[in-house]
Amino acid sequence: MYLVYADEKGNVFDHPSLYGLARSGDMIVEIMDDELIPLPEGATLVGLPSTRPIGMDPDTGEMLPMPSDTQAVGALLPQGFTRLCLPGYVKTDKEYKLPLFGYSAVVWKDGEFYVTARMSDHPDQWNPLNCDRDDVRAGVKRLTKQYPENRLYTHLSNCALGYECLTSSNTFLNRWEGGVPVSYSCNAGCFGCISEQPDDSGFVSPQTRMNFRPRVDEIVEVMLEHLKTPESIISFGQGCEGEPSTQAKLIIEAIREVRSITDMGYININTNAGLNDHMRGIVDAGLDLMRVSTISALDDHYNAYYKPRGYTLANVEKSMKYAASQGVYTSINYLIFPGVTDREEEIEAMIEFARRTDLRLIQMRNLNIDPESYLELIPPAQGDILGMKQMIEIFEEELPDVVIGSYTHIPPAGMARPKRLITS
Repeated sequence: MYLVYADEKGNVFDHPSLYGLARSGDMIVEIMDDELIPLPEGATLVGLPSTRPIGMDPDTGEMLPMPSDTQAVGALLPQGFTRLCLPGYVKTDKEYKLPLFGYSAVVWKDGEFYVTARMSDHPDQWNPLNCDRDDVRAGVKRLTKQYPENRLYTHLSNCALGYECLTSSNTFLNRWEGGVPVSYSCNAGCFGCISEQPDDSGFVSPQTRMNFRPRVDEIVEVMLEHLKTPESIISFGQGCEGEPSTQAKLIIEAIREVRSITDMGYININTNAGLNDHMRGIVDAGLDLMRVSTISALDDHYNAYYKPRGYTLANVEKSMKYAASQGVYTSINYLIFPGVTDREEEIEAMIEFARRTDLRLIQMRNLNIDPESYLELIPPAQGDILGMKQMIEIFEEELPDVVIGSYTHIPPAGMARPKRLITS
């Protein structure tokens, strides 16, 4: 498994003799054979600026840095794949912050690229290669012409065409999970937020947050246009907005109106679930699915990353328990990071959290962050670091009724759905 590196122009090479190494947290580690899979379709190789790759002499076991005119290479994985290790590197500029992506270790083996990862879900729906850009452009043209006064379609057209966001693209393709953003405000100050950063953060947000408050009729139009098949999912809470439950009144009114017209498909919210009264109202209006973002089930780690304003992790747990009690299919958007998520204390806390909340699905999502900045932010490890592969195996053993996946699922056949408010 040979080291993969890039030159200053971005050309990628495999080393003729040095083996590739990886990182777990801040430790350089060897890569195990059972941690490698062929580079998945839809993955992207990227250079890591201001880094030097570290390789290993297979004869002596000595770890050797590459010359200063090289840089480490990482793989950006498509949804459905969980990274197990970070690329093996050291920074040449300690102040430089890597762009907000989830970098995975990559090596050259048996004549092809391999990556430290595991397939956690069926990747086809979220493979960028399965999203025809000509079809998206046609969908944008059709729906913006059909709803010329709907600002949400105008906003989503930039997400679909400019950012090539797959969720917003689905909105224009009328398939699978589509998005309906509603909120320009947030009750958390997430470290490395992808849509809004303070001026002194050192990060550049890869997306622009929406800057208007949509009307109920605009929301309803998007929802009704998308909810036309039994498998359709329409989701509040996108990367281009803040916390959707801060606009609970809009959401509640929109769900009630939509469910007075159709019982088709599923209504989902991606949320931090910290506003208990708001979440209760949204659940009672007819929510089907709820995905709660979390990075940890430990207060100190959670608070360091999310910087919650006016709520605690206990509030999050309360919302999840209520939603589950009302028949909502609950999941967590679990932001995972090798060398942190697989710490002994993190695993134990998450298992107990899942049991207390009657969790149905863990969506493994690779945390997009500059590794050094994140590790400086959070509490140090208290126990052993077990490895991401072993962590997933422990979850599967200890939580046999919880699905391990990567994205939102519809409930299994036979599961009772929440009560509807349909009046006709």
